[in-house]
Amino acid sequence: MKDAQRELKPTLWFTLYSLLNVGAGARAVKISTTQLGETLGISQQSASRHLRNLESASMIRREIEKDGTSIYITKKGMEALSLVYHHLRRDLEETAKEAFVFEGIVFSGLGEGAYYVSQEGYREQVRDKLGFEPYPGTMNIRLRTKLDLERRTRMESMPGVEIQSFRTEDRSFGSAKCYPVFINDEIDGAVVTAERTRYDRSVVELIASVNLRKRLGLRDGDVVRVAFSSLR
Repeated sequence: MKDAQRELKPTLWFTLYSLLNVGAGARAVKISTTQLGETLGISQQSASRHLRNLESASMIRREIEKDGTSIYITKKGMEALSLVYHHLRRDLEETAKEAFVFEGIVFSGLGEGAYYVSQEGYREQVRDKLGFEPYPGTMNIRLRTKLDLERRTRMESMPGVEIQSFRTEDRSFGSAKCYPVFINDEIDGAVVTAERTRYDRSVVELIASVNLRKRLGLRDGDVVRVAFSSLR
């Protein structure tokens, strides 16, 4: 595996990946150097050279037939692709975990959080889908910087926990999404993004199984750290 990593230069990795995309990892496929060059955005001569280098490194096998050349990625070639994949996945996941950390300043909201979180239609879904009994209230924070807002936006691009809308005898309640987070490196909770809200996007509403202000000793103006991970 280490030998494969040393031998596979970035340009050759993309060539090998392009061959994988056309099915050469599972079977022998026919592709001309002209087609390969067009796919990679390089000349036919460069594509031909890439194939020679990959063959010399024993990462592909080529067989010349009457109707063209068949190419198959060898076990060594698949190992080289797999190694790059695992390195990319590790590095991207580490970057993603860091990128989803944002901070906000505690402030007193409109006082509506307790009313909504107290509704059994919401409470039941939080228990079932997030695994905790929500304290009847939310804690509001206002994001500090443009970067914090960008990170919140990135978090919301990830799949969230869907909280369905419902009706009672008196009224209807809108849907929401929840994103599991770790608050001040101490308490598991969730960011709630409601379908209907009076707040702008700089405001984040947090729920947890405890009164966050009391448990963390927070007052208006204090800074709170919120960490979201797509791996949670």
